[in-house]
Amino acid sequence: MNLFICYDGCSTCRKAEAWLQSKGVAYEKRPIREENPSAGELRVWQARSGLPLRRFFNTSGMLYRERKLSERLPGMSEEEMLQELASDGMLVKRPLLITDSAVIPGFREALWQEALGL
Repeated sequence: MNLFICYDGCSTCRKAEAWLQSKGVAYEKRPIREENPSAGELRVWQARSGLPLRRFFNTSGMLYRERKLSERLPGMSEEEMLQELASDGMLVKRPLLITDSAVIPGFREALWQEALGL
């Protein structure tokens, strides 16, 4: 089953969900604020994605700026980054699509289409 992790207050998440529905894609919806990904989940997803862990941070969020993560990330270990991401769902880039073959942070229609085999 495809997992769609989102925040309902996010316009990009709403757009991505409407896109999934228009394509008839079955998915499980998980609200990121109420069910924040754990460090273990993030570790597995990051490895499956092949992306650097930095790509999983919501760099445009208020919490990212409040915690001065743009300054702190370069000196952080991967484990410290995972713990930071797991501390609050609002730090995680969203929406997050997890399929059997891909993990994609953010909504990029072409990548989602390819990952879903559409």
